[in-house]
Amino acid sequence: MQYQTAQSWGSYVPAAAKGSVAGDPLERIEKLASENAVVIFSISTCCMCHAIKRLFCGMGVNPTVYELDDDPRGKDMEKALMRLLGTSSAVPVVFIGGKMVGAMDRVMASHINGTLVPLLKEAGALWL
Repeated sequence: MQYQTAQSWGSYVPAAAKGSVAGDPLERIEKLASENAVVIFSISTCCMCHAIKRLFCGMGVNPTVYELDDDPRGKDMEKALMRLLGTSSAVPVVFIGGKMVGAMDRVMASHINGTLVPLLKEAGALWL
């Protein structure tokens, strides 16, 4: 698979930004989601996360993946994602162009109805 896994949250966030986002998981999510064209918040053992990563890679997109179970603050991030989604399951969550697309159901609906490719093109993640 050709997706890139981001470094841990603490070392990935620039030192200058740590003061503003270190304590607030929602601000951290927004910041990380805005830094790359396609961002997936994932858990490495989640089969739905694996499926969404394969979908994007199969489309020729190289998403940035944040594996929440590889980060000591991942549980806080997961809880914040659940609040954002309004569900009891937090992953996978996909952001395209800094905007939340949603979980697996929303991404697949977007793919099926033909709106996913234009989103990817607009974000600069896909050139067809």
